[in-house]
Amino acid sequence: MSKIGDSLKAAIIRMPVKDKDKLLLRLVAKDQKLIQRLEFELLEGGETRDERAADLRQLIMANMSKTGAEYLTPGYLLMEMRDISGRITEHVNATKDKLGDIVLNVFMLETAFNRHYAMLQRFSLGRNDTFAKYVTQRMATILPKAGKLDPDLHLEFRKPLNAVLDFIWEFPPTRYYAEKKMLPRKWM
Repeated sequence: MSKIGDSLKAAIIRMPVKDKDKLLLRLVAKDQKLIQRLEFELLEGGETRDERAADLRQLIMANMSKTGAEYLTPGYLLMEMRDISGRITEHVNATKDKLGDIVLNVFMLETAFNRHYAMLQRFSLGRNDTFAKYVTQRMATILPKAGKLDPDLHLEFRKPLNAVLDFIWEFPPTRYYAEKKMLPRKWM
């Protein structure tokens, strides 16, 4: 992003309010993340963070394939997880919900393992490779963020986070990448 020179800043400040408003609206319309952020802060008053997080939990429960889905493979499960992960990222970008970032991602991973562990075990190491990389990378991203949060908040996600780590260390394809990334066996 380029910087605005001082003379241009001064010229923009001197513009009539009506022209500034038109320009601002045109610029905002080009940035979807900014639109989502402004909707959250200005229209919702910044007070719907928990409701949005609860809606995402419901979305994860509804959109994560049910156990025994005959078409499901590690690749399809990964596609579903990436879609859900994108929605979690949109939520975090709009609301700046640091706790929700961890809780929702851990919930997604735990749901995937709880529902599909048997399916994952039926496939070869090669078929699980991309899934295993994704899961361990996701955990490697979550753990430092979790450590930065206030210790009082750790109660909200410690148990499910450790359950996901148990799955990762129990499942051979993810265990391989967990060793490479030096993930802990237990978190705090």
